[in-house]
Amino acid sequence: MIYFNLPPVVGSEIEMIQDAIQLRKISGDGKYTHMCNDWIKEKTNAAGVLLTTSCTHATELAAILCDIKPGDEVIMPAYTFVSTADAFVLRGAKAIFVDIRPDTMNIDENLIEEAVTEKTRAIVPVHYAGVSCNMDKIMEIAKKHNLYVIEDAAQGMMASYKGQQLGTIGDIGCYSFHETKNYSMGEGGAILLKDGNMLEEAEIIREKGTNRSKYFRGQIDKYTWVAAGSSYLPSELNAAYLWAQLLKADEIYDNRMASWRRYYEEFNELAENGFIELPSIPEDCVHNAHMFYIKSKDLEERTRLISYLKENGIMAVFHYIPLHTAPAGKKYGEFRGEDRYTTIESERLVRLPLYYGLSEQDQSKVIEGVKKFYKGK
Repeated sequence: MIYFNLPPVVGSEIEMIQDAIQLRKISGDGKYTHMCNDWIKEKTNAAGVLLTTSCTHATELAAILCDIKPGDEVIMPAYTFVSTADAFVLRGAKAIFVDIRPDTMNIDENLIEEAVTEKTRAIVPVHYAGVSCNMDKIMEIAKKHNLYVIEDAAQGMMASYKGQQLGTIGDIGCYSFHETKNYSMGEGGAILLKDGNMLEEAEIIREKGTNRSKYFRGQIDKYTWVAAGSSYLPSELNAAYLWAQLLKADEIYDNRMASWRRYYEEFNELAENGFIELPSIPEDCVHNAHMFYIKSKDLEERTRLISYLKENGIMAVFHYIPLHTAPAGKKYGEFRGEDRYTTIESERLVRLPLYYGLSEQDQSKVIEGVKKFYKGK
């Protein structure tokens, strides 16, 4: 069986985890957490970076920092993971869903302003497949209407827009280090801050509402409860696993990119003949090979393709069910405008196996399987 995803392993994870155990500091904010924070901060030029227990929690933390309240509206694409909406719904806000662009599957930047009302507090662009949204237009709208921009860059680490790392363009960015991502700690994430003045408040919220971080830096002689907060601090064991991969970040990037390019080249003929569509990368974007997908003609063909590949030992999968069609989406959100592309494009998309260490032999089987499905059509 060729799996759709295998979590990245570079070989030194056990060594790093053992070191964390020997240091007798496994609860978080130790050696490995700080090294990961510093690495991401240096790589992205963010003003502040904090590891979190998940990208979901990073987004929840962002919602708290932006003081999202009941009755507020937050604009986002309907084609995204539930966490994008959950973070704001938990604060009592309403998720306002906007249609996507069919080329990138990202939010259509030209439809955002039509969805803005006096209740709108934030825009949440989701960089699908590590390909950036049109951030110039989004930031322009946000500035005009005095809105926060919280980048859901769960899939976007090591990707950029006009030379700027995803997650650092808006006010706040959120990364994921789930096992399905390019760099993993099992479960985990990070929050990136554009304004360094937000860092102390973020530390407090992340540490259960205490000023514990200042205490450990020797800035105060004891710590106490100073604000409402939660526990968004990951274990040192998770951070140690991630650190091993950050040390090989470029190697992982190059390996995934080679697989992505091979897929693109091999399927170009099918695309030119009109059987499938390939991913579109806008000129201003540098992606990170987070995923490779193709688009079939319609839902019926996609279902047959996925079944055919599975019968031949290849796990290919579809992705999100648009949130506005889900029970919770109908309860907590509203689709504003016309659903021209969100549903129909989501029903065509097929994700192919792509992960660090995907062998040429296995990739050849995937390529052959897709080509055989379309042979004779």
